[in-house]
Amino acid sequence: MLLIRCPYCEEERPELEFRNAGEAHIARSANMAGESDDDFEKFFFIRSNPKGIIHERWRHMHGCARFFNAVRDTVTDKFIMTYKAGEPKPSKLPGVAK
Repeated sequence: MLLIRCPYCEEERPELEFRNAGEAHIARSANMAGESDDDFEKFFFIRSNPKGIIHERWRHMHGCARFFNAVRDTVTDKFIMTYKAGEPKPSKLPGVAK
């Protein structure tokens, strides 16, 4: 079982307490009604889904119920770090060689 650190509760909890909410740092258009069908589709459905490091949104459903961001390696399923929603994407990741 994976342990995920909630940056609000400040403790590691079992993965069963959390839900993935998709890719993090997706900017919403200021004029969603004026978007073309293709752009609308890209915003809601098309994600990068890379092999390797990804930034995701998670929710601590059975804890504080808050959303936060996590950096996870999709190959190993290892969580590299978590950080509060609204904080910028980290430029340096602990323990990850570039």
